[in-house]
Amino acid sequence: MFQKMKNIDTAFRYIRLVSVVFITGTLLLCVFVVAKSYEASQQSQQRIFILANGKAIEAFAAERKENIPVEARDHVKMFHHYFFSLDPDDKVIQEHISKALYLADRSAKEQYDNLKENGYFASVISGNISQEIEADSIAVNIDQYPFYFRYTGKQRIIRPASIVTRLLITEGYLRNVARSDHNPHGFLIEKWRTVSNQDLQSQNR
Repeated sequence: MFQKMKNIDTAFRYIRLVSVVFITGTLLLCVFVVAKSYEASQQSQQRIFILANGKAIEAFAAERKENIPVEARDHVKMFHHYFFSLDPDDKVIQEHISKALYLADRSAKEQYDNLKENGYFASVISGNISQEIEADSIAVNIDQYPFYFRYTGKQRIIRPASIVTRLLITEGYLRNVARSDHNPHGFLIEKWRTVSNQDLQSQNR
C-alpha cells in the first residue's frame, strides 16, 4: 500500500512538473506573440499608400526631424520659384505672388510692394517680359532655430530682343508653422532679403 501511495505521489509530482512547464511555456509564448504583434502594429503604422494613376504605391513615414533639411530646402526653392517666375500676364503674376506670400512673412510682402510701387510688374506686362529662375544651391543651417538659409540661383529675364542672366543671392530664416494646403512643409520665411542681384551676361535674340 505504501508503494502504491509512493507511486501516486511520484505521479502527482510529475504531473505538477509537466503542468508548470506547460503553463510557463504558454505564458512565454503569449508574451512573445504580444511583443511581435505590437512590433508589427508599429511597423504597419509606418506604411503609407499613395494612390497615383490608379495604382497604390507604398511609402514610408518618418520623423520630421529626419526630413527638415530636405523640406526646408524645398520650401525655400518653391518660394523663390513662385516669387521670381513671371510672365507678361497679370493673372499669372498675381497667382504666383499669392502662392509665394503664403510661404513668407511681411518681409516678402514689403519687397513685393516696393517692386509694384516702382512699376516693375507693369513693365513686365507692357514689355512682354518673361522671367525664370533656377536654383544653384540652397544652404540651410538646422543647428540653430530659427533656421538660417542662403539661396543662390540664376534669373533669366527674357525680353523680345535679349536674354539677360542675373545672379541672385538671398538669405533669411525659417520658423515652424502649422502645415496647410497653402504651406505643405510647415515653414515660414522670415527676415528675407536680397544680398546680391547682378547681371552675369546678356545676349541678343
